[in-house]
Parts: sequence; structure tokens; C-alpha cells
Amino acid sequence: MTSESRHFSVRFVIGLCSLLPILALMGLLLVAPPDGSERAEWLQFVGRFHPLSVHLPIALLLLVPLFELAGRSRHFPFLLPSTDFLLGLATCGAIMAAGLGWCLARGGGYSGPLVTQHMWGGVSVTAAAWLCWLLRARSGTRGLKRMYATTLIATVGLVSLTGYKGGQLSQGENHLTEFMPEPVSNLLGLTNSEIAATNSPNGGPATFYGARIQPVFAGHCVTCHGRSKHKAKLRLDSYEAVMRGGKHGPVVKAGEPKGSELFHRITLPPTDDDFMPANNKRPLSANDVKLIELWISSGASGTQSVDAIKDIPSNLTSQPVAEVTFEEINPETVARQRAGLASVVAQLQQRFPNIVDYQSRASADLTISASWMGPRFGDKELAALAPLSERIVIADFSSTSITDRSCGTIAAMKHLRALRLMHTRITDATVQTLGPLDQLESLSIFDTPVTSAALPAFSRLPKLHRIYAGATKISANEPMPQEIRDKLVF
Repeated sequence: MTSESRHFSVRFVIGLCSLLPILALMGLLLVAPPDGSERAEWLQFVGRFHPLSVHLPIALLLLVPLFELAGRSRHFPFLLPSTDFLLGLATCGAIMAAGLGWCLARGGGYSGPLVTQHMWGGVSVTAAAWLCWLLRARSGTRGLKRMYATTLIATVGLVSLTGYKGGQLSQGENHLTEFMPEPVSNLLGLTNSEIAATNSPNGGPATFYGARIQPVFAGHCVTCHGRSKHKAKLRLDSYEAVMRGGKHGPVVKAGEPKGSELFHRITLPPTDDDFMPANNKRPLSANDVKLIELWISSGASGTQSVDAIKDIPSNLTSQPVAEVTFEEINPETVARQRAGLASVVAQLQQRFPNIVDYQSRASADLTISASWMGPRFGDKELAALAPLSERIVIADFSSTSITDRSCGTIAAMKHLRALRLMHTRITDATVQTLGPLDQLESLSIFDTPVTSAALPAFSRLPKLHRIYAGATKISANEPMPQEIRDKLVF
């Protein structure tokens, strides 16, 4: 076998091995597209590396045409042989970025045409980069050279389009034009006004909803809950969409602000996992919250006139719901508070890296994130945390191998505010021992064998306001006290 044929055989094997994950990604987009449902936390964790990973293939694919042009000049001929390696590396990087993107969208509760377009764009870039790599090695004839050049130009165009769609997802659909100077926008024929695409009588500019409520949603919510991207299948870009709700049902109950999920989320403490807007976005002001409360209390109408509701806040830009202040940290005070358990915490941090940590720099309270270890964290490992029980305020045991044998250790964590047990084998026996957790506010038993026999135990937890019970043996249709039903999220 000649050297050339051996080279071809190796390249053929590499090309085939890199094609398989590209086809697998296409299959995932067809069979398991993002559907607005949140899934395993490990999927979300892995997916969060997508924004970090996309920059490598983008940079490489933009360098290739520059190397091709410069390498054909008499000054930089040494650059030309590098392009083949750059294309191969860019293809591998694009495969990884597209795979992480699928994990983020599939696990993070995203949906909408913009998400789908961005994902297909990423897979298309991957396939185009692979094709460029393949064509360059066989571009001995004029026809193949032209095909390679055309494919390379198209690939650069796909990279730009996909990057633009990614910017729309993270920064908003008008992220390139939001701060465009007026003379430039006029020259390009662009406008910042919304296009009225409906003949619905609801939400017009003369209505209270259209004049007061929709601007609040537009300023705080539609980046994640808009026309092209609607997380949890919830859109807040029109009256009809708001009243339709999301994957968990209606988010507004006319006449009942406190019974409306939307109002509940925007009035939670900013540190709560369910607080909206999420991702450290600017919270609604106190007056914005008051406007929404008045609108829901008066019937959540889409046709009510703008001046029909009285006693609206006079200053619509007053202080935010929760004024942010930064506590001055006294290292000596913090050290004294932590002194009693400092040595134990240090030992457990060494044994369980990234599992045990203080809630903040100014706190002696602890958080447990055992889900990082997955099945390697079981009853024996949880028992080792018993000396810290009095200081644990947040505990995440999701996807671990703990069982009901750990119920006593969990019940001893009397200051717990949030407990996550999703994707574990705990049963009703564990839930029924949680009575001492009188500070517990949030409990996740998603995808566990828990049944309706555990429902009475929930009523013994005075501060519990959210129970995530999807994929359990608890049915949303079975009879139960209304106070329990209001807390359950399926």
C-alpha cells in the first residue's frame, strides 16, 4: 500500500468517525427537540458550557479563509498547510459546541422557533465545516476547488447567521438595533415600534393592559418568554398568551393576585430559586408589581380602559421591590460564628470537594450540593454530614443513591429552607419524617416513588410553599386539601 493510499485510508476513517456524531446531533434535534420542559440538573450543568465552547470553532472557521488567501501570496506560503488542521479542529469544536447546546436547550426548559433555528444553525455549521475539511483534501481539480471555495464561503455565512441567532437568544431579538442612533435606523428603514400583528380587541394602546401591563412584560420578561423564545412554554408578549399560560397551566387567575403564579413569582425574595425575572435580571419595581396586582384584582381584563382602574401608582419609576444593599462583612465576626464547626467543615470539604460550602462570605450557614457526585453519594456519605445538621440551610441530593435509610439524618437538618430529592429512591417513609423541618420552603421530589400517602405530611410543614411532584405517583386529579393542591407543581 502506498503512502498516499494509507493517508487516504486514515483520513477516511477520521472523516467517518466525525460524521457519526454530526448525524447523531441531527437525530437528536428531530427526535428530542427542546420542548420547554426542564430536565436533569446534570444536563443543565453540562449545557452551561455551551457559550464558552462556541468561540473556538467560530474563531477557527473565520481564520481558515484568511489563511487560504494569505497562504497563496508569496509572503506567507507557510500558512497554507495549516488550513487543513484548522478545519479539522474547527469541526471537532463545532460538534462539541452543538452537543452542549442541545444539552442546554433540552434540559433548561427552552422552546420556540428562535431556539430551534439557532440549534439547526449550529448543526449546519458542523456539517459544513466537515464538508470543507473533506473537500480540501480532494481539491485537485478546478471543479473541486470551486466547490471547496463556495462551501467555505457558505460556512462563514452560516457561522455569522448562527452567531446572530445566539445573540438574539441571550441579549434579545433587537440586540443589534436597540441602541442604534436614530439617523442610522432611519436610513436603514428600521423602527423600534412593535408591529401590530393581530386584530384582537385585547391589549390595545387605549386599554389598561396595553398601556400599563404589557410595557412591564416587554421590559422585563419577553427576552425569555417572547415570540421566538418561550421558556416553560410561557409567552408574555400578548394578552392572549399571558392568559393562556405555560406548560403548568394558567399563570393568572382573574381576581386573585395571590392565587396567580405570575404574581407569586415576581413577589418572591430575589434569592429564591423561583424568583422572576431569573438569571440576575433587573427585578420589577414596587410600582410595576402594584400595577400587576391591581390589574389582576380588577379581573385581568384585556379591554378595560386605561383610566378604569383607580389608585394606580403616581410615579412609575420608584424604588425596586427589594432594595439591594450590601452588608459590611466583618471577618472577625464571621470567623467567630464559624469557629465551632470550622474544622469539621474543612475536613468534609476536603473529602467532598465542591459539595460543602458556606452560603455566603458573611454567613456561617451551609449549603450541600451532593448532586455533583451522582450515584457515588449514598447513605454513608450523607451520614458523614450529620455534625453539620444544625447549619445546613440548602441541601441538594438530586440524582444521588440515597435511600430511606437517610431519613433521620435529613430530618435533623432543622434549619433547611430548600431540599431537593429529585431522581432518587426515597419514598413516603422519608417524606413522613420531615415534620421537624419547620423552616422548609421548597421541596423537590420529582421523579421519585413518593405516593399520595405522603400528602398529609406536607400540611405539617408550616412554611412550605412549593412542592415539585412531577413524575411521582401523586396525581394532580386525586382529591386533596386545597392548601396542598396550591403548593404542588407537576
